[in-house]
Amino acid sequence: MVDGLQLASTGISGLDDILGGGLARGRVFLLEGNPGTGKTTVAMQFLLAGAAAGEKTLYITLSETKEELRESALSHGWSLREVEVFELVPPESLLDEQQQQSLLYSSDLELGETTQRIFDSFERCRPDRVVLDSLSEIRLLAQSSLRYRRQILALKHYFAKQNATVLMLDDMTTDLNDKTVHSVAHGVLDL
Repeated sequence: MVDGLQLASTGISGLDDILGGGLARGRVFLLEGNPGTGKTTVAMQFLLAGAAAGEKTLYITLSETKEELRESALSHGWSLREVEVFELVPPESLLDEQQQQSLLYSSDLELGETTQRIFDSFERCRPDRVVLDSLSEIRLLAQSSLRYRRQILALKHYFAKQNATVLMLDDMTTDLNDKTVHSVAHGVLDL
């Protein structure tokens, strides 16, 4: 505990030292870095540390399959057995090229459905720690910086009410000058 805040270990001793013991519980953090910098590895360590402490953990993936995550964990000698993994894939109709051109499935519906499925996965698991990977997919669905900011604020407020400690991953593959999440998150880890 630091200044009355309870801390959640990241599972990485050197990082915990730098952070003064870990991440403040019940807060939302941004973990950003270019592709290949280790965001997924840090996120898995964060969740594995929570699971080892008896906490419920949830990895929500919009960018990788469950199998890819499991293989990545195995490459480090880890098992995600104690981590709930929710693979959020687009509805089948979005994968059909002819449906993609339809006005019936606008980005508004896609964004709303994606957000609702994130909330539903949380409600099913009721985790103490959450990883949301990756914000770039949400940014693409939002299609504008205003809608993206509103969506990130909605996610932040939802998770804050649930008292979950959240890592939102961003691969910085879009506008590098967009600091939307920086202004919303309680802290930013840059790899």
